[in-house]
Amino acid sequence: MEKFITFTDTAVPLDTENVDTDQIIPARFLKATDKAGFGENLFRDWRYDKNGDPNSGFVLNQTRFSGSILIAGNNFGCGSSREHAAWAIKAYGFKAVVSSYFADIFKGNALNNGLLPVQVSPDFLHQLFTSVEKDAQEKFSIDLENQFIKIEGTAEKEHFDIDPYKKTCLINGYDDIDFLTSKLEAIKKFEQKRKDKEPVAQETL
Repeated sequence: MEKFITFTDTAVPLDTENVDTDQIIPARFLKATDKAGFGENLFRDWRYDKNGDPNSGFVLNQTRFSGSILIAGNNFGCGSSREHAAWAIKAYGFKAVVSSYFADIFKGNALNNGLLPVQVSPDFLHQLFTSVEKDAQEKFSIDLENQFIKIEGTAEKEHFDIDPYKKTCLINGYDDIDFLTSKLEAIKKFEQKRKDKEPVAQETL
């Protein structure tokens, strides 16, 4: 996976609560097993009307908003456990999703696919929405190493939690196999020490 580094960017505000995975990527697009192309169908039924024309009222179709950070309402990613939801958000170009609460399965799927879920307090989420609605060019910084998100214009920031193992994987661009491979030398040394400590078998006459 791509390494997740500290970055600063503008954001797209999706001020809607209880966004479930079927809204993120409708079930009819789940037949594909390859991650390519899922970004085109992110929020498909909100982005386009029944005739396939763009819905001008939906935030992803509003040109004043752009950036690699998606700021979402409370309880984002609820519903079914489809991993495709994380694929679609990442494929669209988002590096992080910010909310005051994530469904556990979605959070795990996001972390496994290099998408950072940043959980903040309801009050700070409100500040984020207010900032970006006031100025679509407002920038936000996400520092994974030090675990904080900051509003650049006001310097207000808030700490967020993340599983230490997943943090290590994101910073280094590891999936689970890559992580194990990175520990190969340590594993070999451990095995060798164990062999050295094993008692020598006595020969029986």
